[in-house]
Amino acid sequence: MAGTYDSEQQRMIDRIRCIAFREARDAGATFINRQWVAEKVHRTTRFVTEWWEKSYDQCFADYSNTGPKLKLSHASQDTLLSASDKQRKSCSVVAKEIAEKHGEYVTARTINNYCHREGLKPFHVIAKPLKTETHISDRLWLCDWLNDWTKEDFLHLAPSDEFYVWTVRRPNYQNDRIWARSIEDIEQDEKYREMIRHQACIGIFIMFTCKRLLWVNKDKGESWTGESFRDVILTQNVFPFLNNEENVIDPDGVTFIHDKAPCMKANQTQHLFQDNDVKFWAMISGLEICRISMW
Repeated sequence: MAGTYDSEQQRMIDRIRCIAFREARDAGATFINRQWVAEKVHRTTRFVTEWWEKSYDQCFADYSNTGPKLKLSHASQDTLLSASDKQRKSCSVVAKEIAEKHGEYVTARTINNYCHREGLKPFHVIAKPLKTETHISDRLWLCDWLNDWTKEDFLHLAPSDEFYVWTVRRPNYQNDRIWARSIEDIEQDEKYREMIRHQACIGIFIMFTCKRLLWVNKDKGESWTGESFRDVILTQNVFPFLNNEENVIDPDGVTFIHDKAPCMKANQTQHLFQDNDVKFWAMISGLEICRISMW
């Protein structure tokens, strides 16, 4: 949709259509995807991605005037400033608050522009690690499951993990962004840092047995895809390592352990373990059955 045919009213209709198509997808219409919706509403996939996970009340605007307001009243500006230095006050959230309190309908980009105009900068708060109820129940279940294990049982395990080492700690998502004039305005009991683009990082895969330690580095920091795990991590490193008697007590009795990463849970990965006669154990939810593959 472009040119004189594209209006705020039409954009509102297309936003609603995106959400409706997404709901149909969730209800079982598996053939629906972003590209399919983009063709139906004659929009870009970026437009569809931006709107189809939102709620219907975010699609509407006030059409009593010529269009959405481009300037904020003094009351709305006070609302924006009162939201600074606080977590979970993104531009879209503040725009919705202004619409509910003052009846002014502005876009998130307008709020973003005002933040920069007022000298506010985006920061990310790194939340302190908390153990949720799920984490606690999983750990209790694991302790109960391992209650009858002997020392000899643990000698045949090969635990593994994969992670990134960042030069500056990676931020969380949009909801953790804080707009403030300076770091000093943010509460001191939070850990924070200024946003940095294209941070340098090193990807590391690590596995250990009772005899040896194995690690593989990915210096360029690529994502841990299933293909890279199967070709580089598993085929070139893990399998030869576990089949060597110098690294494990018994190659036929060793059990590889992973932590439910998507690349590890993939069917192709599990079949690869089976083809190489390697047993593996996946740490899963306590509500499920512990899965041990014995070939």
